[in-house]
Amino acid sequence: MEAAREAAAPGAEPGVAAVVLPERLQRREAERQQGVERQRQRKEAQVVKEEQSEFFIAAFTREREAVEGLLAAGVLEEAAARLQGLQKLLTESVRFLAPYEVRQGQEAVARLQSDLGARRQQLQPKKKFAFRILKKEAAPGCESRPAEPARPPAASAAPAPGYGPAEGEPGGPPLCGFSGVEDEELELGPAELLQRDVLLSELRRCRVRLRGNANTLRVRDCRGCTVLCGPVSTSVLVDGCSDCLLALACQQLRTHRTRSSLFYVQVTSGAVIEDCTKVSFAPYTWSYPGIERDFESSGLDRNRNNWNLVDDFDWLATDRPSPNWSLIPEQERISCWE
Repeated sequence: MEAAREAAAPGAEPGVAAVVLPERLQRREAERQQGVERQRQRKEAQVVKEEQSEFFIAAFTREREAVEGLLAAGVLEEAAARLQGLQKLLTESVRFLAPYEVRQGQEAVARLQSDLGARRQQLQPKKKFAFRILKKEAAPGCESRPAEPARPPAASAAPAPGYGPAEGEPGGPPLCGFSGVEDEELELGPAELLQRDVLLSELRRCRVRLRGNANTLRVRDCRGCTVLCGPVSTSVLVDGCSDCLLALACQQLRTHRTRSSLFYVQVTSGAVIEDCTKVSFAPYTWSYPGIERDFESSGLDRNRNNWNLVDDFDWLATDRPSPNWSLIPEQERISCWE
C-alpha cells in the first residue's frame, strides 16, 4: 500500500494526487466549455450579421428603385430627399457590410447623384433668345482697345476648362470647383456651393476655402494644398493626394492613394482609407461665420463625430493597429486656422 502511494505521488502526502487529477480534468472541461461557448457566440454573430446584410440589401434596393422612378418622372426634389436618405442608410450600415457591398452601394449612390444632376440640367428652363450687340469697328487711325487678360480657372455656375465628372460618375454633369491652379488663394461661398458637386483637381500649393454646404466633394491629385471645407451633405473622396492639410465635415470620408496628409474631420460614419500611408486624423475645428446654418441645411448631426474610427482596407489584422494611419497628438493640433 505504501509503495502504491509513493508511486502515485512521489514526494507528496498521501491523497494529494487523487485531488489534483480531478482539478486538472475540471479545468480542461471548463476550457472546453468556454471554447464551445465562443464558437456558439461567433455563429450567432455571423447569423446576425448576415440577417443585417440581407435587410440592408432589401431596403437599399427598394429605396434605389424609388429614386430611379422619381428621377424618371421628373420629381427631382423628392428624389434628392430620398437619395440623401439612401446615402444615410449606407453610411449607417458600413460597420456590418462586407467591403464589396460597401463599394457596390457607393457606386449606386454616385450613379444616382450623377443622374440627378443630369436631370436637373435637362429640365432647366432654356435661356430666352436675345439679340447680341455687335462691336462697332474702330475708326480709321484709332487703335483698338486691347483684350482683357483671361482670368484663372475659378468656379461658377458654368464649368471652366479642366472641369469634369467626379470619379465613379462617367458622363455626369460638369462640377464646380478649381482645376490646374498653382500657388493661389481660392474660395467659394454659400451661393456657389449650395448642394453642388464640387471637384478640386491637380492643384499645387493652393489654399482653398469652401464656405457653404456642398452636396459632394472630390479632391484629386493635389500636392501641398490646404483645403478648408464647410459641411458636405453626403460623401467626400480624397484620391491621389500628398502633403495636404484638409478640414472636412461629411457623412462619409473615403481616402485612396494618399500619403503624408493631415485630416481634421467631422464624419458621421467614420473614415475609410485604401492604399494610403502616413495619414493622420484629428477632430474638425475649422469655423467661419454662418457655419451653423450650413450644418443645419446639410443634415449632418453636429454632435456625432467618429473622427477616430478609421477603417483601413489594406490592414486586416485585428490584434495590431494599422501602421498606415495615426491620430494627431493633442498638443500638435491646429486651433487657429487664419
